[in-house]
Amino acid sequence: MEQTDPRLTDPRAWRRDPESENAGFTDLATSPFRIDRDRIAASPFFARLGGVTQVVSAGGSGLLHNRLTHSLKVAQVARAIAERINSTSDSAELAAKLGGCDPDVAEAASLAHDLGHPPFGHLGEQTLDRIARHRFGLADGFEGNAQSFRIITTTDVRGPSASGLDLTTAVRAAVLKYPWARLHVPDPHPTSMDVQPRGAAEPADAPGTGASKFSAYSTELDDFTEARAPFAGRIEPWQQTVEASVMDTADDIAYAIHDLQDFHRIGVLQHAPVAAEFAGWVEGAVELAGLDDATLTAERRLPGRSLERLRRRMHAKDGWIVDDDAFTSAVARVRAELVDGLLATGFDGSIEAEQATAAFSAKWTARLVDGVQVVSSPSTRTGHLTLRPAQWHEVQVLKFVHRRFVLLRPELALHQRGQASLVTTLVDALDAWLLDRDEFYRLPRRLHDLVELARSEFNQLARTSPELLIGATGEPVTGADAVRGLARGRAVVDFVASLTDKQAVTLLDGLSGRASQPWSDSFVL
Repeated sequence: MEQTDPRLTDPRAWRRDPESENAGFTDLATSPFRIDRDRIAASPFFARLGGVTQVVSAGGSGLLHNRLTHSLKVAQVARAIAERINSTSDSAELAAKLGGCDPDVAEAASLAHDLGHPPFGHLGEQTLDRIARHRFGLADGFEGNAQSFRIITTTDVRGPSASGLDLTTAVRAAVLKYPWARLHVPDPHPTSMDVQPRGAAEPADAPGTGASKFSAYSTELDDFTEARAPFAGRIEPWQQTVEASVMDTADDIAYAIHDLQDFHRIGVLQHAPVAAEFAGWVEGAVELAGLDDATLTAERRLPGRSLERLRRRMHAKDGWIVDDDAFTSAVARVRAELVDGLLATGFDGSIEAEQATAAFSAKWTARLVDGVQVVSSPSTRTGHLTLRPAQWHEVQVLKFVHRRFVLLRPELALHQRGQASLVTTLVDALDAWLLDRDEFYRLPRRLHDLVELARSEFNQLARTSPELLIGATGEPVTGADAVRGLARGRAVVDFVASLTDKQAVTLLDGLSGRASQPWSDSFVL
């Protein structure tokens, strides 16, 4: 019997341009979700991730993960999780009721999840958000996840309509790690919930600005709504799809393991201070539990105090799963296998050291993947796919080691402050160029096209959804000049976010007169 093309019958497989095969675009695969995976992998935005910082610049050494190698490993873990879910009848049946768990969808979403990260990692993201809101008055600001969704639906031109990649609804929905906009969608907004989903809380330093994490700007809300439509009635409006939860969990697992592996390899993650912290908490847990918060904060540099502060934060934020016995067990396991195992031997580049690092990564990845489960009624703090309590606590402790002994180091702060200054100066220079009537016609063609795209988008919002066209102060934006200002800001942010670390440095050198030659990187994707 001839089978019906799933692209015509399954709403999860719908595209905006179903006639893509007639537009001169030939896909190698026949499965609609495999086509999506291939389109993302072939995108120059994906290739660009090889030049974008994960935590610190790899400097060409090959020892540190960049956004590309990280995304590949997330995709590997996500596929393993999805296949594991489908191998068990109960999990597969529940996942199907919730909207589906296709391994190709989970893998495609994982490859796409970091496309929107700008130069210099999370530091670049924070800097661009601040600039977008305060300099350009964009209420949406900048957010890496929303930028990823904007790329796959709008700014990548490799799809048949030259607007996004024309991915299926399932993959677009699976990329939505935080399935809400900063301020508007859904209604009621997750920021108003008594127990907010992870990422939905307003930033402490910017109350009233909306969710700190979100996955769609106002300009992409039509795509957002269309992508979520097949899941209506299956999951709550603010919940991830199962496939998005697979991607999110895989991201957590990869982040918890591979960044530790990186900094062990280059000698930044040292045994002595980490061992002292773990020993201090294990040996003084009862005493530390009796300290008041003020004393604990004042003594935060003493061994054991940081782990105790982690335990208390977990109780405050995640009472749905946190358990002191599970936390103690997680500390003991991480201490035995990471601190007194991998870190105790050091890394000297030998075969033995390489094998120990690989074994640590493989063992922990298998253990954490083994801990996934699909649940019908999850806490608002997690998705329908989550980790069992033991593995969940272990991920928190592993991520704690990375944050406490790598991210909070003064040397990294010094490096990042310089990068923030670079991004700010680069935006200023590009904005000045856009405002220079005599030189506007010599703009980089990519920036010119982004300006035209943003003007079209904001003019459309002004005509059809003026309630979404608000500035960073929360006031409605009216008047042609104000709308053009928003569009200019979004275009500059889009352009800078699409650069690699090296491109950002080289472009600023050129704009500041430090470049030795006019012909260098073309700054186009």
